[in-house]
Amino acid sequence: MTHGMTHGMTRREISFLVLGLLAGAMTTGTVVTSARAEGKPSPAPLASGVYTWDSLPVEKTANGERRAIFDAATATVDRLETHVTTIDAGKASHAAHQHPDEELVFVREGVIEATINGVAHKAPAGSVIFYASNDMHGMRNAGDGQASYFVLRWTSPGKEGPKPGGSR
Repeated sequence: MTHGMTHGMTRREISFLVLGLLAGAMTTGTVVTSARAEGKPSPAPLASGVYTWDSLPVEKTANGERRAIFDAATATVDRLETHVTTIDAGKASHAAHQHPDEELVFVREGVIEATINGVAHKAPAGSVIFYASNDMHGMRNAGDGQASYFVLRWTSPGKEGPKPGGSR
């Protein structure tokens, strides 16, 4: 079943997002954030909430659009960031890159070509992509229509990586 970008998230999409959030939280193994460990005051952690599709601000990009969901510290990670990217046919979201934090991508619709350390992989709707720390990676829309995906990134306590609001 195909869902247009103007509809709410499906139960399957919500399940993918929840699984990703749990995976990110389980990888930390500690509750102390680096800000607390350094004696710095830290902002209140991200509170539980529901983020409806229609409430997400849409940012038009040269290759499609982006919907930010949240980017904040939680009780168990220094940074938890998630957004939805939509890429026009044949376009890439951005140039291949690498970063110290890990990343999960849940393909919502279309076909993504994920390149990991120079090797291309097809990822149709429903696929999950994992980018390990410092792996060179990039994505492009390998289909004829729009492709979209959810991104979940986190920085574990004591690990190098962006802080809330620190990168895209």
